Amino acid sequence: MWAIAERKPETRAEENFTFLSKGVTFKGVIHFDGIIRIDGRLEGEVHTAGTVIVSDSAVITGMVSAGTVVTSGKINGTVTATEKVQMLKPGVVIGDVRTPAISVEEGSHFHGLCDMGEHVAEASGNVYDLTTRRGKLSSEVS
Repeated sequence: MWAIAERKPETRAEENFTFLSKGVTFKGVIHFDGIIRIDGRLEGEVHTAGTVIVSDSAVITGMVSAGTVVTSGKINGTVTATEKVQMLKPGVVIGDVRTPAISVEEGSHFHGLCDMGEHVAEASGNVYDLTTRRGKLSSEVS
């Protein structure tokens, strides 16, 4: 009977949930496993193999690197996702996006360069600066 009470439930990375609430400002670098929901302001970097959820009240200035990014807030910076990026109304992304799959809902805004090349899946969380490729991509298209 005592042994049952002492057992701790196992938690998987997918079950970890981090929350940055509205009214909170965070400056720095966040590395974690699992899901993070941001309702406040973040200046810096977010790195996870899991999911980043950016609510409509959130403002991120910096880099976001995740498996999946779902945003209805404002992101000003580079977004890298190894699985997909979903932009929902009234979301705004000003910056470059690197992902194998993207969806942009009507009513959301995107201003930047999107790279959906084969090499994207190999990123596995590494941030990739698309500004260095702008000239190369322009010449490849011409």
